[in-house]
Amino acid sequence: MFRPFLELIRFSHTLFALPFALLSAAMALQLNDWGFRWRDLLGILLCMVFARSAAMAFNRLADRRIDAANPRTADRHLPSGRLSARSVVLFTVCCSVGFVGSTLIFLPNAVPVAASVPVLLFLFGYSYAKRFTSFAHAWLGAALMLAPLAAWIVIRPEFAWPPILLGLAVLFWTSGFDLIYACQDAEFDADAKLHSVPGRYGIQAAFRLSAASHTVAVLLLAAIPSVYAPFGAIFYGAVGVVTMILLTEHLLARPKKDATLDLVKVNVAFFQMNVLVSVGLLAAGIVDLVW
Repeated sequence: MFRPFLELIRFSHTLFALPFALLSAAMALQLNDWGFRWRDLLGILLCMVFARSAAMAFNRLADRRIDAANPRTADRHLPSGRLSARSVVLFTVCCSVGFVGSTLIFLPNAVPVAASVPVLLFLFGYSYAKRFTSFAHAWLGAALMLAPLAAWIVIRPEFAWPPILLGLAVLFWTSGFDLIYACQDAEFDADAKLHSVPGRYGIQAAFRLSAASHTVAVLLLAAIPSVYAPFGAIFYGAVGVVTMILLTEHLLARPKKDATLDLVKVNVAFFQMNVLVSVGLLAAGIVDLVW
């Protein structure tokens, strides 16, 4: 019953942002005196799942006509009729209510409750970004950036440099891999007058910008131990491994000599390589904190 909805929202892709939220929460917890609360972990998990599910379902609704016109996406659940727009609207509403309701778990910390609706609106806004700006890739990065920032505020209701640097690293990392993924639709985006970087400026320009974004992401990750003393050699080692993974991602997905893409390799680079980045950094960060 629920499988089509999980497929619709690519539920497995939750692994991109969730590890960074958990890492940020662990970093904040290390600085607290009152210890760990299981309800905070439950709240973070529920908020992440509900927020991402609502945003992805809304994205599928907003893009259903575009998806229907694109040969690569025409078989998605809404264009193909496997799910009705009405059922996806209901799913989106339920997930949105679930997200806002889950922030009540963090009371008496009222910041998550107050920020819940603006955050949700920002996530929904991404679905329309490519209609008017080439910064849609950065908008997606900013959406995922909210995960570590929000998780830190749940544990410590304050702004601080460690989650800011981690969040910015997530922004540039996400923008970088989304630029690569968007290259699959470069020709369609150009014909449909959509404002993706590959569609407007070409695949080569998108890969160069992606490489620059990932370079900035690595530098930001490497700067975190300078403002967060509990991190040391293990985290630095993880940043080195992340650098190698991202380099492999670019070598794997890069265009052929005729400027075409191997879509199988692009999807491997998009999902498998980036899951290694997020889950690997979480594991290394936790080990560094408890070592």
